[in-house]
Amino acid sequence: MPRPVHFEIHASDPERAITFYKTVFDWSFERWGSNRYWLISTGDGPGIDGGLVPRQGPAPVDDAPLNAYPNTMEVPELDLALRRVRQAGGGVVVPKTALPGIGWLAYCKDTEGNLFGLLENDPSAE
Repeated sequence: MPRPVHFEIHASDPERAITFYKTVFDWSFERWGSNRYWLISTGDGPGIDGGLVPRQGPAPVDDAPLNAYPNTMEVPELDLALRRVRQAGGGVVVPKTALPGIGWLAYCKDTEGNLFGLLENDPSAE
């Protein structure tokens, strides 16, 4: 069965995006050769790594409906992660919501307008 093996973040300002993701998730970035492409290491254990590339078109507009294929990151404490998103210049698009029997989910926007999800596992969520 096919599984995701790589993700890519498109950024109008790659350096600003790198700062955001380092601040929020402590990810590391390494420029790949002389290309304007950065490899992203998200850490050890289960999960996937990705890349960051300069955006080729216009950035997503504010208040646009979800029209992408967002990645969702598992976090140990959703409230703390949401504070870090705001402190790093991002925003919360869909506030903390219970997924009964699974946990807590929120959707955020990075400094480049890209949407992503945050999930805290908590089977007691209601």
